[in-house]
Amino acid sequence: MEHSLHSLSNHNNEENLIRFLRSTNLVSTTTAREIASNFRAKHINKHDFHLQEGQILNEYLFLDTGFMRAFAHNTEGNEVTTNFYAQNQVVFEVSSFFNRIPSRENIQALTACSGWCITYGQLNSLFHSIPEFREFGRSMLVQGFSALKIRMLSMITDTAEERYAKLLHTNPEIFQNAPLKTIASYLGITDTSLSRIRKEFSRK
Repeated sequence: MEHSLHSLSNHNNEENLIRFLRSTNLVSTTTAREIASNFRAKHINKHDFHLQEGQILNEYLFLDTGFMRAFAHNTEGNEVTTNFYAQNQVVFEVSSFFNRIPSRENIQALTACSGWCITYGQLNSLFHSIPEFREFGRSMLVQGFSALKIRMLSMITDTAEERYAKLLHTNPEIFQNAPLKTIASYLGITDTSLSRIRKEFSRK
């Protein structure tokens, strides 16, 4: 696994990170800038990994530009996409990061990516020293859990066509950046089924 690290530069827009930290209105602008100063710039080349199965994730990454995906291997050894990440989103595997256990997921860059990262130790120190940031972190976890529950229920209660339509409506950038095979596995359908559904929607 190779990561290309770059020092902070004008090419990395720290303002996006500050806006993200301010997004819940729980953190003041001054505090957001203080928190952001603890992050370091990071670049990940296309196809490189942010996390590989068996590793303990030690970085909380805010994705400034680029597109990534998370995937795991099923019992037959096939890749199953579990999540996609676009710009202005946090990229991390919550169980591995907070419980300090080896990950069962991989997180890979589908395009060249740049962002801002902070280590587990640094993040915990900020949580303990800045109550505003602790509340922000709690809010992010609640949002993440809610999104995961909605996706889990969708896999049970929605048809493949409904899941496709929702994904196309809410995250159209996925179809611009991810191979169809990975999208099909994310939707829980075969490549053939996805091709059929796409053709049906194109006729509407």
